[in-house]
Amino acid sequence: MGKESKSRGFLALVILALVVGAVVYTVKKKMDNKNDSKPAPVPGPPGAIDKKYSDALKIAMQFFDVKKSGRLEDNKISWRGNSALTDGSEAKLDLSKGMYDAGDHMKFGFPMAFTATVLSWAILEYGGQMEAVNELELARESLKWITDFLVTAHPLENVLYIQVGDKCWERPEDLKEKRPLTQNLMNVVILFKDKLKKISWGWFKPYLHQKDSLSKRKDETAAAMASASLVFKAADSTYSSTLLTHAKQLFSFADNNRGSYSENIPEVATYYNSTGYGDELLWAESWLYHATGDRSYLGYVTGENGKQFAPWGSPTWFSWDNKLAGTQVLLFRISLFGSKDASGNSGLENYRKSAEDVMCSLLPKSPSATSSRTDGGLIWISEWNSLQHPVASAFLAVLYSDYMLTSQTAKLTCGDHSFKPSDLRKFAKSQADYVLGSNPLKMSFLVGYGDKYPQYVHHRGASIPVDATTGCADGFQWLTSPKPNRNVAVGALVGGPFLNETFIDSRNNSMQTEPTTYNSALIVGLLSSLVTTSSAVRSFT
Repeated sequence: MGKESKSRGFLALVILALVVGAVVYTVKKKMDNKNDSKPAPVPGPPGAIDKKYSDALKIAMQFFDVKKSGRLEDNKISWRGNSALTDGSEAKLDLSKGMYDAGDHMKFGFPMAFTATVLSWAILEYGGQMEAVNELELARESLKWITDFLVTAHPLENVLYIQVGDKCWERPEDLKEKRPLTQNLMNVVILFKDKLKKISWGWFKPYLHQKDSLSKRKDETAAAMASASLVFKAADSTYSSTLLTHAKQLFSFADNNRGSYSENIPEVATYYNSTGYGDELLWAESWLYHATGDRSYLGYVTGENGKQFAPWGSPTWFSWDNKLAGTQVLLFRISLFGSKDASGNSGLENYRKSAEDVMCSLLPKSPSATSSRTDGGLIWISEWNSLQHPVASAFLAVLYSDYMLTSQTAKLTCGDHSFKPSDLRKFAKSQADYVLGSNPLKMSFLVGYGDKYPQYVHHRGASIPVDATTGCADGFQWLTSPKPNRNVAVGALVGGPFLNETFIDSRNNSMQTEPTTYNSALIVGLLSSLVTTSSAVRSFT
């Protein structure tokens, strides 16, 4: 009888403990839900500096100096010097400035313009962070080096020079050839009284006349000019106005002559084969709205053109070729400052929802999370230049996180899950940390950062000794040389790992070891956002 009583007493205690536990769990759940619905405080100015990201940013910024063409000013890279000083002379223009595209000496206007747009965005949003670590002035100087080229490349409303260069393997400082036709024979298509004629010209590719369909290239240049006009508005209003004038002219031309430039000009498809032009139209209009406040631009992007070119509800990857995800995040920004233009705008709401879909696809614990990741957690979309997409995605994620904090948006809903701004920032940090060495290879993909980074970067100037004498063709001996690069392409973000997280450090392995200027703009944007704690987003104007 005593044993039975003790047994019942023990059972009662167990039941009581379970009931108390359930009550505590329910109360905690309610409190958590209450806290989830409460927005985080609006952040103040940039806070304490994170040394890891600060050091990485200072290194990444140097690659813009590595890639400069023309007569260098205050040159900080010991193995670089003046180059391509006669670019543009045959057209009686000075196209010596700008930046070489990747590991070559080509100046491709399309990806260079994207570089300028992203760098402008980074400066506009995170200029305070850049200034805190003394990198803002260098960022502006690098941006102007590109926009000076773009302005000169647009001498008339209907004339735009989109490509300069050849594929020799030599130091840019030693270029003496007129871009040999055997290396890069180009056909210049000029429209004379509606009749197409072709002439051989190995130096430039000017495309003239209003019936020429080059909207993708011109829209990206318009976006670059419009965004850069905001960067220079306070410091140099005259230059800012010049940029904005070019932006408006380029967009008007492109909108009236729609088409993908690699379809209309097959020769460029070898290097940058575009997949469409609608995303650039929307991207350019979004930046023009921000730069001018003109409602007609917003109406353009949220009206019929949005319906035609923005596949709302279908997340895409932000890259040099597809600007939709960037446009969606950029347009979400409009609602942050109580703009009357945002009120009741259903098209703008569609962009916001699409931006949310993009964010939900990035968060690892989201029901709609992409499965396109390495085992180490890196977003992985393409074996060629694999780091472009994760770095670009992380940049958008941290932007969206800061937009949420500024607008007092407490959570992001993904199916039956909800996430805080801090979750997006955590994701962004995971991608940045992977790039900087927190990966299975324990290697930094940012050249010059950490103790272990690629030694055989696919880069002409870095591979050839400064005192070497080479021509266009015999310089290829340095491409196949078994020795590491003689010069450090400091700040270069290389292509990145394969899906199985292997990396072959070989100069001939351009898909993994070749850096690009637009990748540099993206990593600079990402690192700038992480240099300090989150800060409040400010109006562009």
